[in-house]
Amino acid sequence: MYPTIQFIHSYWAYLVLIVLFVASVNSIIGYASNKEYGATNFRLALFSLITSHIQLLIGLVLYFVAPYFNAFSEVGMGGVMKDSTLRLYNVEHPLIMIIAIVLITVGYSKHKKKLTSQPKFKILAIFYTIALILMLSRIPWSTWLNF
Repeated sequence: MYPTIQFIHSYWAYLVLIVLFVASVNSIIGYASNKEYGATNFRLALFSLITSHIQLLIGLVLYFVAPYFNAFSEVGMGGVMKDSTLRLYNVEHPLIMIIAIVLITVGYSKHKKKLTSQPKFKILAIFYTIALILMLSRIPWSTWLNF
């Protein structure tokens, strides 16, 4: 079960990063060029929200079936925090990804309340770009690229 969920989580992450990158760039360009916010922009923001939430659900399942999760009972929290690999998989990656997805959710919710195009693009640009940077900062690149 673990290898299958890890496979899905790893490859769904490509989709999440691509869609979030496109949504971030789209919102930055929309804000900088005074474009009108349209249905395509809304769908792109919504698709980013949906794909990231699906990734979160897959990640939560993976977190509890992963062999790294057993480290809490084997070496304790102190042991996990001393080992950089265990700390990345058990603490840093999940925490930062949850924060990033919260930022995506907040940005999406806040942008819907704005009535004109410029504030919509601005909110999406800020929240989605910060979420993208956070996600990129805590991806286990050595494992992910070798998968």
